[in-house]
Amino acid sequence: MTRPTVRVLALLEILQTGGTRTVGELADRLGVDERTVRRYAAHLADLDIPVRSVRGRYGGYRLAPGYRMPPLMLTDEEALAVLLGLTAARRAGLATASAAAAESAAAKLQRVLPQALGRRLAALLQTTAFTLPPRPATTPETGVLLLLAEAARDRRPVALDYTAADGRRTERTVHPYGIVAHSGRWYVTGADSASGGIRNFRLDRVADARLLEGVFDVPDDFDPAARVLSGIAGAPRRHEVSLRVQGTADQVAARFPAGIATVQDAPDDDGWVRVRLRAEELHWVPGVLAALGLPFVIERPDALRGLVRSLAAQLTAAAGEDGPR
Repeated sequence: MTRPTVRVLALLEILQTGGTRTVGELADRLGVDERTVRRYAAHLADLDIPVRSVRGRYGGYRLAPGYRMPPLMLTDEEALAVLLGLTAARRAGLATASAAAAESAAAKLQRVLPQALGRRLAALLQTTAFTLPPRPATTPETGVLLLLAEAARDRRPVALDYTAADGRRTERTVHPYGIVAHSGRWYVTGADSASGGIRNFRLDRVADARLLEGVFDVPDDFDPAARVLSGIAGAPRRHEVSLRVQGTADQVAARFPAGIATVQDAPDDDGWVRVRLRAEELHWVPGVLAALGLPFVIERPDALRGLVRSLAAQLTAAAGEDGPR
């Protein structure tokens, strides 16, 4: 968006606060001269926005009494994309503007959305925990995501039509405790009627969701993000890796990317903890272990020892003084 366009919109925002604004006041607030203010007001009039010129000593510009901006005509997907972009960028520290500016922009967007859509998007922001996405995103169906957000906020049970990783399709009743966005994927976590326990469900695998009658309670201190991350770390994979690492559980857990490992105190090894992780492929694990900066011992699998030795040899060779110049 060009700077003149931004300032024309800023003029409209000022005028919408009400009252008559002098040309001098508007020029100061917009950082332009009075002639430019008059030109911007003419641009708004060309867009059929009823800007009124008030003559006299205290004259200036105002909007016609009773004028309100019409509802913003966005589809659910478009509104979701804009609002999530603002919110996720701010929470991930990626926003170029201040946090206050990002929150203000999101609030302005919500004010001009149709009420029903605004309420659903507000529910989504209230019930979603964000983590940084290192892999390409998978996209859930927008209606499913918004319905589950409302259900989590209002503590309403939901009937899910769900397809598992093995292709099995099931119908189940879920009490959604919260929604989590992690690594480019969306999850809902909560009590599951089919298994009788707390489960995580990928939203891109939900074909349909329907609100059911009734309400439920969420366990005290339940952390949706922690539950999803621990579920991802414990999911079945081709290789099961077990290590002993020197350090405290908190210290070691902080060195691993979120969601790939579980860390437990090892009672028989003072000052050491046991780390378990599952992986489809092992080639990336030696790099993670090298980045720990802590002593470690590989318990299994044997194939990982060979990969670590190979990486160590590569690093030793790369650090030599006789390499190519």
